[in-house]
Amino acid sequence: MSDEEGSEGAMPTSLLAIAKKAQERKDTRFFNLYRLIDEDFLLDCWRRIRKNAACGVDGISARQYEENLMGNIRDLVERLKRKNYRARLVRRHWIPKTDGRKRPLGIPVVEDKLLQLAVTRILESIYEQDFLRCSYGYRPKKGALDAVDKLTVKLQFGRYNYVVEADIQGFFDNLDHEDLIGMLGRRIGDRQLLRLIRKWLKAGVLDTDGKVMHPLTGTPQGGIVSPILANVYLHYALDVWFHEQVRWHSKGEACLIRYADDFVCAFEDEEEARHFFGVLEHRLEQFGLRLAKAKSRVIPFSRNGEPGANRFDFLGFEFYWGKDRAGKPHLKRRTSRKKLRNSLANFTQWCKESRHIPLGELFHTLNLKLRGYYQYYGVSGNSVGLEEFHREAMGTLWKWLNRRSQRRSFTRQGFKDLLDHFKVPEPRIRVRPRVQARPAVSLS
Repeated sequence: MSDEEGSEGAMPTSLLAIAKKAQERKDTRFFNLYRLIDEDFLLDCWRRIRKNAACGVDGISARQYEENLMGNIRDLVERLKRKNYRARLVRRHWIPKTDGRKRPLGIPVVEDKLLQLAVTRILESIYEQDFLRCSYGYRPKKGALDAVDKLTVKLQFGRYNYVVEADIQGFFDNLDHEDLIGMLGRRIGDRQLLRLIRKWLKAGVLDTDGKVMHPLTGTPQGGIVSPILANVYLHYALDVWFHEQVRWHSKGEACLIRYADDFVCAFEDEEEARHFFGVLEHRLEQFGLRLAKAKSRVIPFSRNGEPGANRFDFLGFEFYWGKDRAGKPHLKRRTSRKKLRNSLANFTQWCKESRHIPLGELFHTLNLKLRGYYQYYGVSGNSVGLEEFHREAMGTLWKWLNRRSQRRSFTRQGFKDLLDHFKVPEPRIRVRPRVQARPAVSLS
């Protein structure tokens, strides 16, 4: 989860000017960015920091830091001016996955979070003017469902016959520091800002066993600045290359849709799809990245093929061809089987751990979970997937509520009455409003 709260509010005038210049002049390198990090800017950034986030290695929470906020910010600015700022160790936290593995999450100290947010906003003012429309991950006013919808439209109405599924193995762990700094240097000429970013890349990681590691590659997942650094890296390593080289030299249609390090490419011509898949591995290797071969492939995916014969997953959805009510080919989406199993496994674990808390608190959390799930997976055509999740989840909840004591607590009718009493939401398809694309900044 991000440590940044909603980023509502107007962009500072200084960042607006940078964004306007970045949009108008694509070859401009920016200097004197480091000086933008002053007390006023950091105070504005503080309002966007999530205050209930986990503590870093120093054990200081956001609320504690806030008790002497202005004093802490002044001290930080002074250290930045004197070049005495030092990045603190990143505390590593392991998040269990349903397959038994664990995913590492890096938790910086509060001061580093604040400073990383300031740098992120500066970088966004520049790179939001450069990032291509195919990039959706961790960007303002863009999200995973936007990427899913765009891919749906592309495949439904384009002349695509083949899909390239690609998975980058351990992207956040293998991102090359020197390559990244070189990429940033194309737009940023401020050595002090680049030196600051390098400090975060080189910051040690304190693992749960007390050992400190100093990574030579990668950027910790969990750091506020990590997503935009990842986007910059893949912008140059993948997006620009695809649009300026691959698509330009393709005789048939070709497209790329990327959300962070998850991406799908579609091609009209089989030979071009397989050629791209072959050179993709070598392209990524130039930047220290590797394809997860077991999860990467080229599949036929044509409206003229056997309905449902070939399927692929992207951002939690399974894409496949079916037919509409008129019998015409229609692209369909449903919750991917893997995501459905994972969601049900996580829900079962939550029921097991939460069954003894007061019912009012339990059902308040339950309703939030269900609304979030339906908000994401409630896309057109996925009613069966939603109902399957709802049915299995409610059966699991009934089972664990009946284990609150030795006696059976609820009959089926009693459980149904309980759901009605706490207004547990039913699964529903959500109609997403069509949002017109807007420029990243106003130039008026």
